[in-house]
Amino acid sequence: MKENKWPVRDQARFLKRTGELLAQGYSLAEAIESMTFHLEWKRKADIKRSLDQLREGFPFYLILAELHFNKELISYVYFAEQHGGLVHAVTEGADMVLKREADYQRLKKLAAYPLFLGTLTFLLFFFINKVLLPKFTSLFSDMNMAPNIFMAIIRAAGDIIPFLLYFLLSIAVLSALYYNLIFRKLPVMQQKMKLVKLPVAGRWIKLLSSHSFAVQLSYLFSGGLPVHDALKVFEQNRHEPFLSEIGKDIISKLAAGEDFDKAVDDYPFFEAELPKIIRHGQKNGKLDQELYFYSRYCLKELEDKLETSMKTIQPILYSFIGLLVISLYLAILLPMFDMMKGI
Repeated sequence: MKENKWPVRDQARFLKRTGELLAQGYSLAEAIESMTFHLEWKRKADIKRSLDQLREGFPFYLILAELHFNKELISYVYFAEQHGGLVHAVTEGADMVLKREADYQRLKKLAAYPLFLGTLTFLLFFFINKVLLPKFTSLFSDMNMAPNIFMAIIRAAGDIIPFLLYFLLSIAVLSALYYNLIFRKLPVMQQKMKLVKLPVAGRWIKLLSSHSFAVQLSYLFSGGLPVHDALKVFEQNRHEPFLSEIGKDIISKLAAGEDFDKAVDDYPFFEAELPKIIRHGQKNGKLDQELYFYSRYCLKELEDKLETSMKTIQPILYSFIGLLVISLYLAILLPMFDMMKGI
């Protein structure tokens, strides 16, 4: 099928509406067919092909994969088809992706104004540093007047900023080379192990990995699957290489006699609480519920960290830009006042 990727928001809305129709008693084919009346014409052709494939017996998750849907949404549908809870899993997966997309759009909007302000400030800074400041410096030298502190700040910033930009550009180029030549060729579990070592992003990646693993396991356990069979479902999920490798690796550890919670505890890309949750759930016989509630906790932690990061970064950015703007204005105004006094 020719690639015609839907926007993530449209994908999530489509699945959410499909889940709502399933909850009202529609069959999967009927729900998808009903959705065609609410879609743009360019999407209707995709849906008609999907209906034909569905009636021929294709799994729904494979159809979504051919439509180039988001990997997380495909994964939710894949696991839902294994444990039979398609309605709940699809609706929750769509809600999660919609919430994440809304957070991403909000983050873009919050970053747009500081980015515009920073660009404008940089252009103003460049003009003053390269055009006006040398003229004032020359004039001050002719009049035997000492430059003020704000002129010194601008001059120092003018020396530092180019080196900082070159440094950041070098880091970006080296990172891109490392990713393309080395990182992307590593096994997916080694990639995760390296990513969780990053100073700030590592904590986020741990929460995401723990959430994904816990929520999918909870669905499989709630469907009545034992641990080994649930992990076998993970292993067979070829559309999510990380979860597939995790399932395969844990199965080998269980075969060697290791306990399930101990096997999970060996991975640095999971939160330290996850093995404890598994151990507690196995003791009280409510492992599916324990994992589900823990997955909700991970999601809440991610949302809180996003909110905290935005509240921290914005004031720092605005303070820096504000200080630079004030220095620019005072570097121009103060020399003018000094010259007026000398007249």
